[in-house]
Amino acid sequence: MFVDEAHIKVRSGKGGNGSVSFRHEAHVPFGGPDGGDGGRGGDVLIVAERRLRTLLEFNYRTDFKADPGKAGAGTLKTGKSAKPLSIPVPPGTVIYDNDTGEQVADLIKPGDKLIAARGGTGGRGNKAFATASRQTPKFAELGMLAEEHHLRLELKLLADVGIIGFPNVGKSTLISVISAAKPKIANYPFTTLVPNLGVVKTPWGRVFVVADMPGLIEGASEGVGLGHQFLRHVERTQLLVHVLDIASVEGRDPLRDFEIIMAELAAHNERLAQLPQIVALNKTDLPDARENLSRCEEYFTGKGITASPISAATANGTTELVAQIGKLLDELSPAPDEFADVPKPTVYEMPGRTERPLKVRRAEEPGVFFVTGTEVEEAVARTDMDSHDALWWLQERLDKLGVLRWLEGLGANDKDTVIIGDFEMEYAAEGYHRFEEVV
Repeated sequence: MFVDEAHIKVRSGKGGNGSVSFRHEAHVPFGGPDGGDGGRGGDVLIVAERRLRTLLEFNYRTDFKADPGKAGAGTLKTGKSAKPLSIPVPPGTVIYDNDTGEQVADLIKPGDKLIAARGGTGGRGNKAFATASRQTPKFAELGMLAEEHHLRLELKLLADVGIIGFPNVGKSTLISVISAAKPKIANYPFTTLVPNLGVVKTPWGRVFVVADMPGLIEGASEGVGLGHQFLRHVERTQLLVHVLDIASVEGRDPLRDFEIIMAELAAHNERLAQLPQIVALNKTDLPDARENLSRCEEYFTGKGITASPISAATANGTTELVAQIGKLLDELSPAPDEFADVPKPTVYEMPGRTERPLKVRRAEEPGVFFVTGTEVEEAVARTDMDSHDALWWLQERLDKLGVLRWLEGLGANDKDTVIIGDFEMEYAAEGYHRFEEVV
């Protein structure tokens, strides 16, 4: 089954928690803190792999989660960082942030990858919080929370040449003759339900990939028929081979067919209609083809488009067509030097988060305040709310960041509710602020 679109959810690993530990050695009655830091959580990577051709695997699995980092330990032992989770996709996969619609990666070459979610950093152990006035900190920092993203994957085939045309004009037969591809061929509409890829070699050794683009009919760009599903695959091609049935077996005018398909390409993407192309005047072996052959040749000569009479059924003219395709490809992009350096894989990253400044505002509901800002929200998220000492440290942080002064200036009273990220704080003008997670 050919699948060219998928939706997935990726989640990186949470950072490991820092450790609370103290030295226990002989003849050292007051061992200091020696809690180690937590390990980093695993990244989620999406990597283009040569062996894959479709996005079929994502029909069966759509959620991907990396492992968390390990917690730190005593004697300043840092927790083990988690290995990245690698998700393989076919070369030619374009990745979009499903929430914003923004394209975040175009994995063209094998080895290209997207860092789809970065693992959380590990929390600091209690050794990091020791000061002259706090010589025995009995708390550590929690690991950073994981990142989560919803992504849309879209596969665009990597072919040098796109074979286009109405159903039943002979596209599949042509690709079977000029390459080793073995597509399904029958005399009814939409025989080809998926694009077919074939590798072709010219007499002088130029190798190129052709793709048979199925199902293009009038209205395809607006969702009529099947062609709208495959128009995206034409976008990467350098050259189009437009196959026409000049015997009018289906009762259509071949020149009218040409104009309709070109209009559909332009409606989908104006650049597609401007691609270089060769027109294959197919089915010349049939008697009715003679009536249209000279008319079509004259029409395309006037447009400056190469028209090549062929019979895909008998292979007549196909060798000449392959030579014409190869020659035009040589002009468009010379064959790469096999000894040239292989380009390094491209590494993409999800757009970085925007650092948000500290803001404190009064809610419409009396006695409720909202505090936002990257630094303050991270400080709260990384605090162990079950540790009395950690909560006192957090209050010091809120004071240093100016949160408490800002709340006082806005007229906050004892027992008012202050919401910071996923937590609520009970405000106290003096003394201890109680926190609890918002359910």
